[in-house]
Amino acid sequence: MSPVKQQIDNNQTSVPRHVAIIMDGNGRWAKQLGKLRVFGHQEGAKAVRRAVGFAVSREIQALTLYAFSSENWNRPAQEVTALMELFGRALDKEAPSLNKHNVRMRVVGDISRFSDRLRAKIHKAQALTENNTGLTLNIAANYGGRWDITQACQTLAKKVADGEMTPEQIDEDVIGQYVNLSDLAPVDLVIRTGGEHRISNFLLWQIAYAELYFTEVLWPDFDELVFEGALNEFAQRERRFGGTEPASSKEI
Repeated sequence: MSPVKQQIDNNQTSVPRHVAIIMDGNGRWAKQLGKLRVFGHQEGAKAVRRAVGFAVSREIQALTLYAFSSENWNRPAQEVTALMELFGRALDKEAPSLNKHNVRMRVVGDISRFSDRLRAKIHKAQALTENNTGLTLNIAANYGGRWDITQACQTLAKKVADGEMTPEQIDEDVIGQYVNLSDLAPVDLVIRTGGEHRISNFLLWQIAYAELYFTEVLWPDFDELVFEGALNEFAQRERRFGGTEPASSKEI
């Protein structure tokens, strides 16, 4: 099945099956209050909790949150350390609640750079929730879209070298099976908070036909009303996937 055909098949509803959010604005939010950036990240964690709860209530299948990009290592060391500590505490605190609400949590990205302690917390949280059948919550941590595509290509190159497949067998469908989140519905809606209008190396492959929604709201202020506004906007979009007619009007 082609990527576009799969997109159309998976989007015959006004409610997105898969929402991805670039959570931007924690630092600016804190600065407006005259506080350290880490305070904004702490408040941002509360916004994550609200977003997850709302996604569950709206029966969204998957929610992918851009928590820490591969470029974020370039931030001041003190801020990076604080983010890692906050991530670890959030895993300890939130995993039992996620499990209680039938949420499956996964971390996507290159976690090899994280400390042994943080990786252990990630594995523990994933193991606790792996059999849940409700919302799939993906936390993109040390993630980059270019890294994602690169690791898929490296895997396929090894298969060719080992004689398991030929270069001619590699097409969009095959590559799509080896990028992250390939087992989920395609991303239908990307939300970016904080007023910036860019995707910042986030899910470059997966959002090829996603709708983009930008809001001036800073992430710590992101709540159910803002999320609902994004869904209402999505419901008004006519998705053509490169064609001339809305996908909902086509015969599959």
